[in-house]
Amino acid sequence: MTPEAPRPRPSRVRPRLPRSLRGRLTAGLVVLLALACVTVGLVTVFALRSFLVSRLDQQIAAGGGRFAVSLEHEERPDADNLGDTRGQADGTFGARLLDGRVEQAAVVRGTSDVTVPLTADDARALAALSPDARPRTVRLASLGTYRVAAWTGDDGDLLVTGLPLHPVEETVERLAAVETVVFALVLTAAGVTAAVWIRLSLRPLERLAATADEVTRLPLATDQVAMPAPLPSAVPESEVGRLTGAFNRMLGHVGDALDRRHVVEERLRTFAADAGHELRTPVATVRARAELALRSHGDTLPGDVRHALERIDAESRRMSLLVDELLLLARLDAGRSLRRDPVDLTRVVLDTVADATARHPDHHWELDLPEEPVEVTGDADRLHQVLTNLLANAGRHTPAGTRVTVALTAGGAASDDSEGITLTVTDDGPGIPADLLPGVFHRFTRGDTSRSRATGSTGLGLAIVDAVTRAHHGRATVTSRPGRTCFTLWLPMGDEGA
Repeated sequence: MTPEAPRPRPSRVRPRLPRSLRGRLTAGLVVLLALACVTVGLVTVFALRSFLVSRLDQQIAAGGGRFAVSLEHEERPDADNLGDTRGQADGTFGARLLDGRVEQAAVVRGTSDVTVPLTADDARALAALSPDARPRTVRLASLGTYRVAAWTGDDGDLLVTGLPLHPVEETVERLAAVETVVFALVLTAAGVTAAVWIRLSLRPLERLAATADEVTRLPLATDQVAMPAPLPSAVPESEVGRLTGAFNRMLGHVGDALDRRHVVEERLRTFAADAGHELRTPVATVRARAELALRSHGDTLPGDVRHALERIDAESRRMSLLVDELLLLARLDAGRSLRRDPVDLTRVVLDTVADATARHPDHHWELDLPEEPVEVTGDADRLHQVLTNLLANAGRHTPAGTRVTVALTAGGAASDDSEGITLTVTDDGPGIPADLLPGVFHRFTRGDTSRSRATGSTGLGLAIVDAVTRAHHGRATVTSRPGRTCFTLWLPMGDEGA
């Protein structure tokens, strides 16, 4: 026989606690008050029951077993009037037992007594009583729960007298019902009052949380931002007051730091722009002089002089490229808008891939383009520069034989569900080192410093990709692992980014 698979244990459903501080405090207060109400209710119920039972025992002791004694000595032919019921409370029970057998048993009803039948269990329970006149609780099948006491009769028999516990139980149950209703109303009112009071008390914390959330949505990493106004001051001696004061001071420090950073960035932008403008003319002059010397006297110059002029020409070209890229970044940082013209992005991709194929013929270049031309609104020259930088980056930093795929997709959705264009440049090269990946779009980031300088790289190519893409209201991202690196550009369609 195949053994049965063990049955999965049912998962325990844990009660879900409120997540907010207000809910937790309210729930905690209600739970504490509920525990207090339960404690008070139990104490009062048990105290009342003990008191009533004690009074019942006193009443049994005051009767002295008179009714049971009358059952022992009265000999009347009238079966309905067996005992002396004078002064006995209604429901008083009396019994006479001899050698463990119930000889007589009656209960007072009004001004007379009525014989009651007892079962064998009732007889055994009564026979087990000690004749010490101490009240005990027994349950009789035909009468219910009684408080009874036993004495030794004159004839050696056992005399039992008791009073019903039903009035005590009924009183206790009525008290419990009243307390349940009252405590329920008190808990409801206390819960509502606590919720309102805690909400009012925590209002400064809610304002603080809202302000902190507003700060998290500010573009603190870019441009100058206006910090939210300080929160209204609460009672300084309270915990909320101290927290509000500390938060306001923190806002002030963050605002001052952002202002100082903005001033420094403005100075750096101004310096870069001024330096670029100042360097452009002398660099162009040096480059022109070197080219002129090489063209005019290249054949007659000594070898070392010709080599020096060639190096001057190469370095001046790289210097010109660096100046141009610095000036472009300075203009973009200053918020200068680019042209907003219709651009055939498909044509830009074809042209740049053709150029990349000519520069890096040892790579495999592939295209994945839609059948219809894709147009965006933007600056054609800058978009051409962006794609040229991406393809140059793929060709320069991957070995020969690497497959590079350029794909263009129309209608890609952004995070805000707006329609746009998605352009990807994917290669199967070694990938970007993990330590460089977070700052790959930062300025002057180089994967191989010596090779980058030798090949004329300035370390600004991907920074220009990111800046130009953001200037077109798009975004640039990258994912990389060994064997696959993918740069993704998303640009809004038409005039959505204007």
